[in-house]
Amino acid sequence: MEKTIRVGSRDSRLAVAQAEFVCHALGGCTLVTMKTTGDMVLDKTLDQVGGKGLFVKELDQALAEGRVDLTVHSLKDVPMEQPDGLPLLAFPKREDARDALVLPEGGAWDKTKPIGCSSARRRVQLAALFPEIEVKPVRGNVQTRLSKLDGGAYGALVLAAAGLRRLGLESRISRYFSPDEMLPAAGQGILAVQGRADEWTEAVRLLDDADARDCARAERAFVKALDGGCFAPVAAYAEVDGETLRLRGLYASADEKTVVRGELSGARAAAETLGQTLAVQLREQAEGKR
Repeated sequence: MEKTIRVGSRDSRLAVAQAEFVCHALGGCTLVTMKTTGDMVLDKTLDQVGGKGLFVKELDQALAEGRVDLTVHSLKDVPMEQPDGLPLLAFPKREDARDALVLPEGGAWDKTKPIGCSSARRRVQLAALFPEIEVKPVRGNVQTRLSKLDGGAYGALVLAAAGLRRLGLESRISRYFSPDEMLPAAGQGILAVQGRADEWTEAVRLLDDADARDCARAERAFVKALDGGCFAPVAAYAEVDGETLRLRGLYASADEKTVVRGELSGARAAAETLGQTLAVQLREQAEGKR
């Protein structure tokens, strides 16, 4: 009898929905859910407790110990470096990468209340778009954040459109921010399927989307070159057209007073090089403005 693939996931509704999507594509599997440190520490911002690795540490451990065979992550939560022997095996087709504005259910936008968001990337871009409105951090899963919004703690939220769509909450979206208005996080809208080296690679190969993989390569190379984590004011968004890849990037100084944007286009086969080159250009440009 063929072994059933055990797929590990965070236990949030969004993470489970994403893992179930992968399980369905694989033809069925056993889902193993668990809480991560990032899910349990909600009274501090991510930069105060260690960054994006907090959402994958327990899953990596389960994978390394053989308690699960594959894990499914939102790529933007995955650190730039993977543990030895635990490669990212597949990147399914990308969902909508844009950020979305969400208003209280059945209500108007009260601009006397803060906009809630979860990253420095969003914060610096919101400050430029809406300089008159306070921006405050908000933690928790999507449902927790929506509850805080509907309870009156915030006038609006900015969330990833991909997560809302995967949860069937697209109706909560008031408007989408174009990449020109708000550049997405590297990997936003892309899922990553992680496994042990040389195991289940054929099973997940058909899940891999070439466009998503090349965009991920460029975006993550950009962030890695800037030593960026999920709380750093860094953003990257790639698009492919035939054999050409267009990469847009944003980089902010540590004090967030200098914010620069730029873009490069080139052969998609050189995705990592494009990411690294654009990172160097924007860092030099920011340093020249200080």
